[in-house]
Amino acid sequence: MTMRILKTNDKAFLRVFKGILARGSAAVEEVEARVRSILREVQTGGDEALIRLSEKYDNNRITARTLRISVRDIKKNAHTIPAAERAALTRACARIEAFHRRQLQQSWISANTPGEILGQLVRPLERVGIYVPGGKAVYPSSVLMNAIPARVAGVNEIIMVTPGSKKGINPVLLAAADLCGIRSVFQIGGAQAIAALAYGTALVPKVDKIVGPGNIYVATAKKLVYGDVDIDMIAGPSEILIISDGSGSPAHAAVDMLSQAEHDELACSILVTPNEGFARRVAGELAAQLKKLKRKTIAARALENHGAIIITRTLAEAVQLANAVAPEHLELAVEHPWELVPQVKNAGAVFLGHYSPEALGDYMAGPNHVLPTGGTARFFSPLSVDDFLKKTSIISFTRDALRTVAPDIIRLARAESLDAHAQSVEQRLKKHS
Repeated sequence: MTMRILKTNDKAFLRVFKGILARGSAAVEEVEARVRSILREVQTGGDEALIRLSEKYDNNRITARTLRISVRDIKKNAHTIPAAERAALTRACARIEAFHRRQLQQSWISANTPGEILGQLVRPLERVGIYVPGGKAVYPSSVLMNAIPARVAGVNEIIMVTPGSKKGINPVLLAAADLCGIRSVFQIGGAQAIAALAYGTALVPKVDKIVGPGNIYVATAKKLVYGDVDIDMIAGPSEILIISDGSGSPAHAAVDMLSQAEHDELACSILVTPNEGFARRVAGELAAQLKKLKRKTIAARALENHGAIIITRTLAEAVQLANAVAPEHLELAVEHPWELVPQVKNAGAVFLGHYSPEALGDYMAGPNHVLPTGGTARFFSPLSVDDFLKKTSIISFTRDALRTVAPDIIRLARAESLDAHAQSVEQRLKKHS
């Protein structure tokens, strides 16, 4: 495989670069139609439909008795994984929880103005559904990243769904669920799992919010059920953009690009640097390291279709390009990364320096790895404790306090031709009212 190298001063750069970033499926309408059909089927057919669709799409024969994994089986399977693996999950769990506890907000009441009490009640959602992929790879880290902020927020019940197989659910996923205190695990996947969480069945409880990544069918289902339930975001394929000044190791830049490319064929890996010599050394490293990957076919296709090494005129231009892309993961692999941080406007997560690889954020650093993709870092934030909280406003005025603001309320209400609004204030201020 020969890695594509582009220069920003080439006439065709923008056209080619837009093509690299455009990863939408040509069959979006077809997928949406199929997903709508699945949603209707589960909504009307309940658990019987779930069982039928699981066999059809996941090749997994389940029954009403095996649809849910018992707490006993969760714990039994959780302790079958190697001790070192469980210890690593435990340490990751502690770091992720410590980070997210700093995000927790409290209810507040303010009575600074005489006669006025204003405030905000902060309450957790009652029940949340977590979708955990189980197709091309197994992601216990996804369990931790979605469940821990929900638990920190105080969510009463966490429902986990993940595609099963003839061998059941991978024990490492159940180990992660056990560490997070999840007691409800269902071996269902795809759009049918999203439908079950959104609408509820006899066996699967309806939730208030659905979080977690998945394939195009899962993402489309989440988009279509939004409004019946809340969702975190519409997550697309993974992506990384690395800015380098040439001071680091070409091998490190290459392996970080491969760390995203190995996720799936639509993953996007981009290196941006003003150093042409460094760029060509990275291209050589990519070709060499790709041969050794277990998932080299997937990674090669991702790099071929959605990968690039871009040579800019300056480092400042590299940052400008990154802001335009708004990548999920942004690595500042430069000698003085903190100098660039004030210039970064759009990114899901920023990794600074030569010893902060993206994989650090995936597993162990602490911040959430559920990040906005596809340029949505321009307006979306990483998953956080806030996603599992709802806020209620508190308003309490005395008659004298209401009198102080009444003229403005009445004036604004009449400007909107809402007479009853104005009268609701006027009547309260009349004598003997």
